[in-house]
Amino acid sequence: MEFTAGQIAALAGGTVEGDESVKINTFAKIEEGNPGAISFLANPKYTHFIYDTRSSAVLVSREFVAEHPVQATLIRVDDPYATVARLLSMVDQMMNPPRRGVEQPCFIAEGVEVPEDAYVGAFAYIGKGASIGHGAQIYPQAYIGDGVKVGDNTIIYAGAKIYRGCRIGNRCIIHAGAVIGADGFGFAPTDHGYEKIPQTGNVDIADDVEIGANTTIDRAMMGSTRICRGVKLDNLIQIGHNCEIGADTVMAAQGGVAGSTKLGERCMTGGQVGLAGHIHIGDDVHIGAQSGLNKDVKAGSRMFGYPATDVMAYGRQALALRKLPGLYDRVDEIERTIKQNK
Repeated sequence: MEFTAGQIAALAGGTVEGDESVKINTFAKIEEGNPGAISFLANPKYTHFIYDTRSSAVLVSREFVAEHPVQATLIRVDDPYATVARLLSMVDQMMNPPRRGVEQPCFIAEGVEVPEDAYVGAFAYIGKGASIGHGAQIYPQAYIGDGVKVGDNTIIYAGAKIYRGCRIGNRCIIHAGAVIGADGFGFAPTDHGYEKIPQTGNVDIADDVEIGANTTIDRAMMGSTRICRGVKLDNLIQIGHNCEIGADTVMAAQGGVAGSTKLGERCMTGGQVGLAGHIHIGDDVHIGAQSGLNKDVKAGSRMFGYPATDVMAYGRQALALRKLPGLYDRVDEIERTIKQNK
């Protein structure tokens, strides 16, 4: 596929500075550009690349001011990062249109209706009482358990497993290897070891949620483990039973949330963040990578460290820690002086 810079600007609602007719046929990082590529500049630390990039066009903010001559055609937009995301999405939809039909062999329980505009790949399993939405894409070797509801235009990639009774909203994406609705980690200690507590609830996933590869979300002991609208979970995340992840929250890879914890709306957690069970994290909380939280956090907080504390307090602690060796040397010198003067 090939477009001109002018056509791309029209699609993105931007303005062109340079050659509107230059041809664009691929995307590239600004530091790795080649003729025919379009790049973007969103992070100021990459600004120096724009002066010698080989890309034919670069998406920049409307406020960008060049300090040196720029050879590439500039397309000025409100938000270059969001714009390149939209353009990539358009290209992806054109190159990978939705599939239709039912491939064989696969298993679809009697009475389950697959809409004509949906897709079920080879070796997929759809259990009794399941519901498949319009335009849903069930890729090969996916498992859809009994009574599972899959919403409209939702994608279940190869090898994902959705256990019985779980609900998946509209326009969701469940990546390969994800497990939705495995038993929560519930065991009662007895004189003879641990007795398993039946996990009789389910997982309820709202609309526009994306769940990364090999992420696991446990079913509730009672009621539902809830993943609210617009949540984005990275790969290799564990969500415990009866948790609730608030709307538009994003979590980076390898995070873990213990049972019955509630994470508010629009929160952001870095990689390998761990949250203890039965705590409440307010809305708009940001938690830095590898942090650990074991208590409630009020809305709007910025947390970092283990155990996590306010990011400003953590900075002061880190500064004080760096000064400890010098302080130790001074104390040691004072002690020697005192001994010598006795």
